[in-house]
Amino acid sequence: MLRVPALSDRTPSVLAEVNVGTLDVDRLIELLDGPEAEAAREAAAHARDRLAERSVWNVNSTARGGGVAEMLVTLLAYARGAGVDTRWLVIEGDPEFFTVTKRIHNRLHGTPGDGGPLGPAEREAYDATLGRNCEALLQRVAPSDIVILHDPQTAGLITPLREQGIPVIWRCHVGIDDPNDLAQEAWNFLAPYVRQADIVVFSRPEFAWDVVDADRRTIIAPSIDALAPKNQELEPGAAAAILAAARIGAGAPNGARPVFKRFDGTMDTVTAAARIDEDRPLGDGERYVLQVSRWDRLKDPAGVIQGFAEHVAPRADAHLIYAGPAVEAVADDPEGAAVLQQALAQRAELEPPVRERVHLAMLPMDDLEENAAIVNALQREAAVVVQKSLAEGFGLTVAEAMWKARPVVASRIGGIADQIEDGRSGVLLDDATDLATYGAAVIGLLEDPERAAAMGAAARQRVRERFLGTHSLVEYFALFERILAGSK
Repeated sequence: MLRVPALSDRTPSVLAEVNVGTLDVDRLIELLDGPEAEAAREAAAHARDRLAERSVWNVNSTARGGGVAEMLVTLLAYARGAGVDTRWLVIEGDPEFFTVTKRIHNRLHGTPGDGGPLGPAEREAYDATLGRNCEALLQRVAPSDIVILHDPQTAGLITPLREQGIPVIWRCHVGIDDPNDLAQEAWNFLAPYVRQADIVVFSRPEFAWDVVDADRRTIIAPSIDALAPKNQELEPGAAAAILAAARIGAGAPNGARPVFKRFDGTMDTVTAAARIDEDRPLGDGERYVLQVSRWDRLKDPAGVIQGFAEHVAPRADAHLIYAGPAVEAVADDPEGAAVLQQALAQRAELEPPVRERVHLAMLPMDDLEENAAIVNALQREAAVVVQKSLAEGFGLTVAEAMWKARPVVASRIGGIADQIEDGRSGVLLDDATDLATYGAAVIGLLEDPERAAAMGAAARQRVRERFLGTHSLVEYFALFERILAGSK
């Protein structure tokens, strides 16, 4: 049984433990072809034997919001289902700490963010927060355990853990293909910590930096859980019913229920409503283009809205839905509220006939499984899914939409380029700022349903072959064996 993190999991204590449930790993393995499935079972059995006396601790900065937290929810539960004692801890940080780490995050993507410095004062604030968290962490972790630290927010924990003889893996989920001076500045900030890690994991080879010795780098692509509420198959008519229940869609087929299956196997009903900025609700049968993202400038909500208004709306009857989380629920992103307000102001300035077809949805986050079911329904009902990011570590929303056989138009950046085969399993934009090309790509799919359907089918197969959670589990199990064997 799996319990998804609730707000109560972020307690006032310095370090909060998220209650990691258990999922039957065999259910996930059954999605693979025969030889792959057998290899995965063997890897799980070997990991269970080798880690019998140890715990594997994952540490990050939030239990909700964003791809890292979503992956941890299920990957850790499947690892426990394989017999590996896996734990999850969330650090506590104050606004000053998260301002610094957001600045690092933006610069790792090659963008200035708020333009502030990464100097001695910022390092002092960073180290002070992680010092408090490390004291609590060392009280929980045994020297024989393994710790996986996720992203810039946790890099400062590497050195004190290694000084206690604890094996440490640092997992960097973000990066840039062609690093500029801003990205180099972020790496210079992180390098004194990261050089101490036993192994550093990147999402793709292009993200690996030479500040880490080549023999201590490895690549593990992110993945999705095809059985989770966000990606599971829905009952006939359930997607439309879920959108109606969430006040996003106009209605549902007669008798259809807004139901989804929770991680524990029980069926439940979507009742929470999204907050939507719109002139009128989406009408019955009206097509829509969708982007699902955090309210983050690097996801380019401004460009998505402007490109739709100027290059899609004049040529097609489709609507645009830009859906993101309720910003108050994402603790580690201090810029979210400001980006949302800018999107709201931008929409308000559109001419009424266009503004009527632009919908900004703030999805409820109190129940993460219900939130996931709403995203699932949004993606399944979309005519075209967009991910027009300006920078992207990997972009799991792309794999999610591909798994649902949706045609995707996305920027040729980061891990998106690994997921989509341009022209076959999606459309890649060489220049994310070229709004006319973005609009033409969307129009091309809206006007050619047969091509869109064929592209969606190829996309689903691409995810099955490369981006399901079983692939990540097997690669992590191999990484633990490498740690235990004393290899670097």
